[in-house]
Amino acid sequence: MAPPPFSLTLDLIARAHPDPVEDDATALHLLTDAELLPGLEGAVAGKPGPAGEIWVFAYGSLMWKPEFAVRERRIGTVRGFHRRFCLLQRRFRGTRERPGFVLALDRGGLCKGVAFRLEGSDPVATLMPVWRREMKGSGYEARWLPVDTAAGRVHALAFVVNRLGDRYAGRLTEAEIAEKIALACGHLGPSAEYLLRTAEACAELGIRDRHLMALQALVAERLRGCGMPLGPVPGPRAEPGPG
Repeated sequence: MAPPPFSLTLDLIARAHPDPVEDDATALHLLTDAELLPGLEGAVAGKPGPAGEIWVFAYGSLMWKPEFAVRERRIGTVRGFHRRFCLLQRRFRGTRERPGFVLALDRGGLCKGVAFRLEGSDPVATLMPVWRREMKGSGYEARWLPVDTAAGRVHALAFVVNRLGDRYAGRLTEAEIAEKIALACGHLGPSAEYLLRTAEACAELGIRDRHLMALQALVAERLRGCGMPLGPVPGPRAEPGPG
């Protein structure tokens, strides 16, 4: 089956956000490895399934930028949670003045994504890179969730939105989410780029996600009609980092 056409394009995004944005380290407090370690050790202690198998469930940027060694990957479905842009991003792909959004798992429905089996025999050392990337901004809660795949069920570490945190946006409409995504750009790039790359990754894997397709069309419409450029205050371009 051919992938669906996208209204949103990298060219459209680049014309809307032509200037680099300076990083504001005060916009989001990041936890250190020492602060992250107890939570990771607690998660590993409660890991279900075979001791030698370490799985992570990817539903957003981890699908197209995993940044860890992979032994196996499977398309899989998590039930009881759905993929949604509900986590505000005031740094990396947004600013204080124009916060963007990143994806999280929120309650209800189901989510199809990718279950990655990681290379490594030490669960703490193996998981620390992804734990650092996803947990340092205090936006997520980590849970071991059952993932149904064609080859059987596995239990994978998944990152669920922290509903009690100040970054949780609640149930905004797709039009409201699209407005913020269209305007937002941080030192790692526009929020719209994160949306497009995730939508493209899902399409390439044969995952049909109505939320992503609706948002990319709404963001494209907003960018075409707003007048260019939209970008915030220019600053030096940062080195690539987590999306």
